[in-house]
Amino acid sequence: MKGAKTRKTTRVLKFGGSSLATPALRDAAAARVIEAASDGNHAVVVVSAIGRSPDPYATDTLLSLVPGSQDGPNRDLLLASGEIISAAVFAQLLESKGVPARALTGIQAGILTDATHGNARVLSVNPANLKALLESGLTPVVCGFQGVAEDNAITTLGRGGSDLTAVALANALADASLEIYTDVDGVMTADPKRVAGARTISDLTYEEVTELSEHGATVMYDKAADCARVSQLPYTVRNLRTGEGTSVGNQQPREPAEPVTGVATSLGYTFMHLVPDAAVLPGGWEQEAFRTLAYAAISIDCVNVNSAGLFFIVRDGESERAQKGLEPLPVAIRTRRTCAKISVVGAGMRGTPGVMYRCVRALSAAGVPIIHSTDSNITISLLVPGPQAAAAENALHEHFNLGRPQ
Repeated sequence: MKGAKTRKTTRVLKFGGSSLATPALRDAAAARVIEAASDGNHAVVVVSAIGRSPDPYATDTLLSLVPGSQDGPNRDLLLASGEIISAAVFAQLLESKGVPARALTGIQAGILTDATHGNARVLSVNPANLKALLESGLTPVVCGFQGVAEDNAITTLGRGGSDLTAVALANALADASLEIYTDVDGVMTADPKRVAGARTISDLTYEEVTELSEHGATVMYDKAADCARVSQLPYTVRNLRTGEGTSVGNQQPREPAEPVTGVATSLGYTFMHLVPDAAVLPGGWEQEAFRTLAYAAISIDCVNVNSAGLFFIVRDGESERAQKGLEPLPVAIRTRRTCAKISVVGAGMRGTPGVMYRCVRALSAAGVPIIHSTDSNITISLLVPGPQAAAAENALHEHFNLGRPQ
């Protein structure tokens, strides 16, 4: 209809620290923002701290200023400064290229969290300030990784929390699209540094990205992936320079002939097996074991309880503390350190028989022993000796033909 206004779209673009590490990379990121804001559309930018350690403003570099410090408001205030510097620098860069921009802290962007310092949960987002800036022709550049608690203390959202900031803002703005820019070509079938045949996956379901992230893939923060899954927010993960990437959403399940989508690896685990004393009656001791670990704030994974005892894994750094806490219980404690968790993930795995058999066959052929395993609808996790992790990854990747062109 003549004279009708064309509705503007809003694109949320998140740039990780490795995508902002050099002037050339920041220029490339600015070009993406300019492209997104073309034709009068809106862009909202979320940034991580610049670079990686030992770069001066990287999160790990800031942490080195307070070695051994515990999570708390002072530590969070220090860590939040990395993103503040990044947002101010990038906003100034946009302005130098003719794009009016305004750097915002997480507080100014309306992000309210609980008071769990170091790993805060986003409670709500008030986008009023963002919308006002957009309507006035300014491009907001928001500090990722941070928010504010009800007591006005600055909080941080956990490592990788800038992804969560981007998801939360895109949800709050309603109908906004989300693009996560990184230094790799989207989500890959395996870590390309460890598996030479790894390739980019063109499309994934929400569940697949959540599972891959939770089990060791580093392209997307697992809490952000799960938040997008719950809110049904489609997004893309793209290479900053090439634009190649992965679309994530409600994709159709794959055919049973392609049950596995990717392989994720997480190193540095200790396998623990608790065997009750012969005189101990069934039941009761398992509850005490779980209570002991929970009260000590020790996270456990790959849990299995059966007549042979209690099986689980903990991080190597927590194994001695876990063992010491469990020693008073009437159990024998068997441990094996320096293990790796290899997880195969795929939506096509659901209801498809024989996937575990194929995993066992592939690892057996590669001479890799399986110490322990657990599974869910779309994930099988296999615990193997740490030194053989690369052999296990490559064997599974090859066996499921994940290097094939799409």
